[in-house]
Amino acid sequence: MEKNKSTPDTTNSKKRTRKVRQLKPKPEPKFTNDDIEDFHFREDEIDDIRTSLLNWYDANQRDLPWRRINETHDEIDTKAYAVWVSEIMLQQTRVQTVINYFNRWIDKWPTVHHLAQASVEEVNEMWAGLGYYRRARFLLEGAKMVIEEGGKFPRSVSDLRRVKGIGEYTAGAIASIAFKEAVPVVDGNVIRVIARLKTISANPKDKATIKNIWRLAGQLVDSHRPGDFNQAVMELGATLCTPLNPNCSSCPVSTQCSALLKTKNDSSALVTDYPTKVAKVKQRHDYSAVAVVEILESEQPTVNTSDSGSKFLLVKRPEEGLLAGLWEFPSVSLNGKTDLVTRRRAVDDFLKKSFGLNFHRSSDIVSRDEVGEYVHIFTHIRLKMYIELLVLRSQDLHRKKDKGLMPFKYVDAKTLETMGLSTGVRKAYNMVQKFRQSKSSLIST
Repeated sequence: MEKNKSTPDTTNSKKRTRKVRQLKPKPEPKFTNDDIEDFHFREDEIDDIRTSLLNWYDANQRDLPWRRINETHDEIDTKAYAVWVSEIMLQQTRVQTVINYFNRWIDKWPTVHHLAQASVEEVNEMWAGLGYYRRARFLLEGAKMVIEEGGKFPRSVSDLRRVKGIGEYTAGAIASIAFKEAVPVVDGNVIRVIARLKTISANPKDKATIKNIWRLAGQLVDSHRPGDFNQAVMELGATLCTPLNPNCSSCPVSTQCSALLKTKNDSSALVTDYPTKVAKVKQRHDYSAVAVVEILESEQPTVNTSDSGSKFLLVKRPEEGLLAGLWEFPSVSLNGKTDLVTRRRAVDDFLKKSFGLNFHRSSDIVSRDEVGEYVHIFTHIRLKMYIELLVLRSQDLHRKKDKGLMPFKYVDAKTLETMGLSTGVRKAYNMVQKFRQSKSSLIST
């Protein structure tokens, strides 16, 4: 099915005479959200979909660690906590990536009580590499709220929504999976499955469309096994009813799928026509100069300066915004592509203003090398980083952190390698290590 068509523009039409009324083309019919409001599942459809999906799920569900938590009365809060952590981690992240993070997280903080005692820095380090770091802070803040209000998880969607960082989807997942409340959950997988079941071609990003998908999902949810049913729909979308290559021959609800039926009656129709494809937001292109600043404590530097008792300068990002609260190498935002001289001048100004480092007074430059470039992709940002290694000799290593200056610290190579760093920072450090190894090999030959 084609994307929604808009009414043709007639603003430039001209009247033939003053007595003749301007004629406007008749708008072509288009799909509207009013049409979705008329959609519903028949009782017989609901029964068939529930039975088919649950039987399929029982036989084919993936073995995931958060699904292994027992559901006994004594451990119901542990179950709710595991669902909460897993669902937050799974937002914008692949299941296979989440598994290891989830296991490490639960090993360190097995209950909400344990998590509530953690620090923001500990949580950020455990989360490093998962991206969307605000999710981790919300988990910590939410855990503190739960403990402050008695230590028991809220049992209903309405009460769960009051916890910091728990939105409509996460509340529905926890309430249905852990507490058996017959409420739906809607994510991208659920939208796709229902859009195909009912041949809904409205914009899946539109608020009205999403609202109606929630209504339809609410009709389907099984009152006896709401958690399993919700997971079954999501599992179907993740494994069979995929965006580009749906496996309709193995789908347990193929006989109820209107999109599949339409393909049998119309050779030009495709199951993947549903839901409507939406143009992606254009990525913003950003640029930054990253200085891996290594400060020597030894008077006699070696080629491998890490052997000389050196330390690396790390700075802490602001507590709000992108990668909030994380430690990174000093970096400077650039106005587009710039040459090496301009980048180094920007880095020098930044280090002097932010940390009081003055290369002509307290520090001597031992070496300064351009390491390379790395492109790091965020959701809507393509960040190109120009990375350099700046080795300094300084007698000012332990100076006081003056009020108003950016928080910073010095760490040795061993500590740096074990810290929870963002993917971009870790990549910059690895590039420096490879550069150093290459330089050492050239000198030895």
